[in-house]
Amino acid sequence: MSIHLSISDDLPTSGEPDLANSAILERAASETLRYAGASDQVELTIAIQGDEALAGLNQQYLGIDAPTDVLSFSANEIDPDSGARYLGDVLISFPRAQAQAAAGGHATLDELQLLIVHGVLHLLGYDHAEPPEKEAMWAAQAEILGRLGCQVTAPPT
Repeated sequence: MSIHLSISDDLPTSGEPDLANSAILERAASETLRYAGASDQVELTIAIQGDEALAGLNQQYLGIDAPTDVLSFSANEIDPDSGARYLGDVLISFPRAQAQAAAGGHATLDELQLLIVHGVLHLLGYDHAEPPEKEAMWAAQAEILGRLGCQVTAPPT
């Protein structure tokens, strides 16, 4: 498994010392891949950015003129050199994660883990458009977050 993590340099991360610990964030993605039984020959990217970046992508791809907490872009391509399957990209709004963590009374790092798990599940084919899909996805999120020792229980909006 290869997880590429990118954290934008211009985010207001003061007061968030754990954000520098990328191993916690990468573990959220790798635990999600393990839960789903993904091959070790997979790659994905997680990018933590500002509201403006996600608002622009939300408008461009979903026609929604507003920031959002997480977007997933599935690629599902095979790297011809390594043979690894590139699942896609998960983009997270750091300001949305901070706001949702404050509203939920938990740490921003826990919210980021929730959003990573949620985004990677989307890359793996999970969805929540219909009630049975939502039930399965929320159950998967709860199981994975429990394995991570993450205290967040509310699903993202």
